[in-house]
Amino acid sequence: MEKLTKAIEVILLERFGKDCIVALATAIDNIPYVRNVDAFYEDGAFYVLTHGLSGKMKQIEQNPTVALSGEWFTAQGKGISLGYFGKADNSHIANKMKQVFSAWIDNGHNDFDDTNTCILCIQLTNGILFSNGTRYEIDFT
Repeated sequence: MEKLTKAIEVILLERFGKDCIVALATAIDNIPYVRNVDAFYEDGAFYVLTHGLSGKMKQIEQNPTVALSGEWFTAQGKGISLGYFGKADNSHIANKMKQVFSAWIDNGHNDFDDTNTCILCIQLTNGILFSNGTRYEIDFT
């Protein structure tokens, strides 16, 4: 396993540094749950706009160990609620989300006055990336 290199980071940003769909898996009491989420990658983490009372957030609260998969990439990590989307501490990621998710973020589906509208950070720990016939085993820690 190798540490995250600049070359690997370039591949991850090309694939996931924009609005993308990834499968996010959680587990409670040895029962796995998986769903597709809109996300984007930045600095060793994926970010998801979600609702704090959703099933995935309740599951992550009980067991923060998660996995994700998409476009020839699988990874494990820790799900962390960054809290309310409009919180001052979240302004960098919230502004990035407004750009990355511009096609749908203001379509009426999200209630930005609701303090349960939150940002999920998936801090990656390790992963496997395939690109142009090469397998990269990545240590994000």
